[in-house]
Amino acid sequence: MTIDLRSDTLTKPTRGMLEAMWAAEVGDDVFGEDPTVNALEAKLASLFGMEAGLFCPSGTMTNQIAIKLNTGPHQEVICHKYSHIYLYEAGGIMTNAHASVKLLDGPYGKITASDIAAAISPDDVHACETSLVSLENTMNKGGGSIYTLDEVRPISSLCREKGIALHLDGARLFNALVVTGEKPLDWGAQFDTISICLSKGLGCPIGSVLLGSKQAIKRARKIRKSFGGGMRQAGYLAAAAIYALDHHVDRLSEDHTRAKAIGQFFEKHPLVSEVFPVMTNIVIARLQGISPEAMLEKLREQQIFAVKFGPDQIRFVTHLDFGDAQLEEFGRGIVGINV
Repeated sequence: MTIDLRSDTLTKPTRGMLEAMWAAEVGDDVFGEDPTVNALEAKLASLFGMEAGLFCPSGTMTNQIAIKLNTGPHQEVICHKYSHIYLYEAGGIMTNAHASVKLLDGPYGKITASDIAAAISPDDVHACETSLVSLENTMNKGGGSIYTLDEVRPISSLCREKGIALHLDGARLFNALVVTGEKPLDWGAQFDTISICLSKGLGCPIGSVLLGSKQAIKRARKIRKSFGGGMRQAGYLAAAAIYALDHHVDRLSEDHTRAKAIGQFFEKHPLVSEVFPVMTNIVIARLQGISPEAMLEKLREQQIFAVKFGPDQIRFVTHLDFGDAQLEEFGRGIVGINV
C-alpha cells in the first residue's frame, strides 16, 4: 500500500465531485458568462461577507494578484519570514509587484500586532512605505498552526489605523475554522483581501478564489488576465469547488485526528527530537541522528512518502485519500525504522 503524505494537493476528485463536474453548466468565463464560476465566486463572497470573488488556477496566483493590488514599487510587504508568499511563490513579490519585503519572526510562523507595529516603516525618504501586511492561516511552516480571531483583530485594527492593507493567505483557512468554530463572516470582516485555496484539504483538482471589494476584484480580473490566468469553460472546475464547500468542510476534522495520531507515533521515536504541536492536518517532525534525506529513503522503503522541510525536518500532510486503513499501515511502517 502506497501512502503519499507529501501534500494534501495530491487528492483525486471523489465520485460525487466528478458527477458534479460532469453535470456543470458552463460558459466563457473571460466574458463573465460561465454560470458555475459566477456561482462559486458569489457563494464564497457571501460566506465571508465580502463583495466579490475571482476564481483563479492557484493560490499562488490569488496571493500574487492581491499583493500587486495592494503594494508596488518603493513599498513593502510585512510578513513572517516563513510565509508561503515569500518562500514558495518564485519571488513573485519582486517580479510582479516590484515591492520590497520586511520579514518578521515569531513562534510557529505567527506574528502579532506589536510585532507589526514595531516593523512599520517611518515616513522617511530613505525607507520603503509599508503598504501591506500578509498573514497565513493555517501556517504551513508552523506545522499547520492557527491564528484565532482574537489574535487577528488587533492586527486588523492596527492596519486600518495606519492605512495599511491586510491580506490573508487562507490556503487552509477552513482547516482552522473547523478547529476554532469561528465564522467565515467574522474573518471576512478583518481583511481587505482573502485567498481561499480549494485544491488542498477541500480536495479539488485545481483552483483558488480571491475575495475582496467589487473595485478590488475588478482590478484583480485585469491582473489575472495579464498573468495569463483567464480561463474559458472553467465551470467544470468551479463545480468541483462548490461540491467541496458543500461536502468536504466538516470532514476536515478527520484529517486532523489522523494527523494527531501520526504526531503521537513520532513523539517517542528514537530518530525524532521534536514534533511541532499538531493543530490541523500538518505534522512536522524534527530529526536527530539522521538526515532528512536518509529518513525519507527509509520511509520510501516502507512505501511512505513525505517531504524534507528544513535542514533537520520532514513534513506529512493528511488528506481525504488517507483513511484509517492507511493510518494503521503507516503506524506499522515506521515501527521498524532506525539508523
